[in-house]
Amino acid sequence: MAEGNEARKEITMKRVVLMINCILLATGATAGPLVIRLYFIHGGTRVWISSFLQAAGFPIILIPLFISYIIRRRSVVDSSKLKIITMKLPLFVASAILGILTGLDNYLYSYGAARLPVSTSTLIVASQLAFTAIFGFFMVKQKFTPYSVNAIVLLTLAAGILALNTKGDRPAGESSKTYMMGFALTIVAAILYGFILPLVELVYKKTKQPITYSLVLEIQVVMCFFASLFCIIGMIVNNDFKAISTEARHFGLGEATYYVVLLTSAMVWQINFLGAIGVIFCASSLLSGIVIALMVPVTEVLAVIFYKETFKAEKGVSVVLSIWGFVSYFYGEFKQAKELERNRAIAVELNQEA
Repeated sequence: MAEGNEARKEITMKRVVLMINCILLATGATAGPLVIRLYFIHGGTRVWISSFLQAAGFPIILIPLFISYIIRRRSVVDSSKLKIITMKLPLFVASAILGILTGLDNYLYSYGAARLPVSTSTLIVASQLAFTAIFGFFMVKQKFTPYSVNAIVLLTLAAGILALNTKGDRPAGESSKTYMMGFALTIVAAILYGFILPLVELVYKKTKQPITYSLVLEIQVVMCFFASLFCIIGMIVNNDFKAISTEARHFGLGEATYYVVLLTSAMVWQINFLGAIGVIFCASSLLSGIVIALMVPVTEVLAVIFYKETFKAEKGVSVVLSIWGFVSYFYGEFKQAKELERNRAIAVELNQEA
């Protein structure tokens, strides 16, 4: 009975952590595209700076890591043997490779965000769900249920409907060639991100270390460090550091606001990334992709409010389909969890009778 209670407590705690990370991911996935577009709309032109900001907020993760260390130190008898960093070399190397891929993905996305309206870039990014599902199937043997398949179909259909609104949305003064280049690189960014999410899950599964949430935070720090390093090299080559002060003085919302936008961008994207790898830890890369896709119509609505982008009937239909798909996925997960709990209770009763 005690084992059953402990198991239920563990399941409940994991659900709480999952919900928190879903909220973090939803917040970052919604606010990130809006903030990055704000930078470009009002005079920002540096793609490498924007790319760097998507990973540069990682030092804030050192705070929960330190708190986790203090908690672990109080719970062990011999704290002298407790390590602040638990990550071993193979996992460090894997995290570094993931970080470099993430840095490349950040650049591709930023290039598109500089040249496409929010409604278009977020629409294209939503297509990562299909790629996440495909890569997840081959890389981590992602199991599909009728509910998850229904969610993927509905969310992909929602993104497809939004595609009806891309006609005529090229920013004024932008050449067709530049626009199409941004469009193409954003598609590549979606494909790469659809590959990275299952790859993170694969690293979790293949590592010989026990995966704890504290270790997940360490992985994020390493990934973001190497993603930032990748972008810093690009900034150096492109002379972006020298251009920051000049760009700030000519920023449309003022010099002080320029730095606020940069700081906010770094914080928002770190929240997004923390939520993504947290959802993968608690559930799967597929759910992470579904949450990101769900936020697309929300971002569309906010873009209409703040950036005066058009909102047609197709976007309303997309909102309904996205919510339907999200509810479908979680209903399936709820039923599956209930079934597992029922089977576990039956197993406990059989053991007691034996």
